[in-house]
Amino acid sequence: MSAKDRFHDVVKTSLQKEGWVITDDPLRIRVDRITNIFIDLAAEKLIVADREGKKIAVEVKSFLSPSTISEFHTALGQFINYRYALADYQPERVLYLAVPVIIYEDFFTTPFIQSVIERSHINLLIFNPVKEEIVKWQS
Repeated sequence: MSAKDRFHDVVKTSLQKEGWVITDDPLRIRVDRITNIFIDLAAEKLIVADREGKKIAVEVKSFLSPSTISEFHTALGQFINYRYALADYQPERVLYLAVPVIIYEDFFTTPFIQSVIERSHINLLIFNPVKEEIVKWQS
């Protein structure tokens, strides 16, 4: 299991502020005898109108290294593998990539990155690390 991202607890608090219940920290998926996948957070939210819950998994990335594009490549690869594992073992969960709002505004809104996100079907959770709140959900 890898170390927690710098903004792990910020995203956890942000989700809780919106009424999400953290069910796993981290979410462990055993894909075979020797391979485990660890997604940063799993959460549920009861939707009263239809009495069914919504379930998500969230992978948190800070993008603090000098090469944002390199971190993006790593995050994209992780996201795709995690999405496949969830499809096989917990298909009721929707996977989100959590990114700080400043990185979203400076990097994720560029045309090429927006195109990659759209074509790769990446769900984003954009958060403000200072206010510890979710700014935007993008599916």
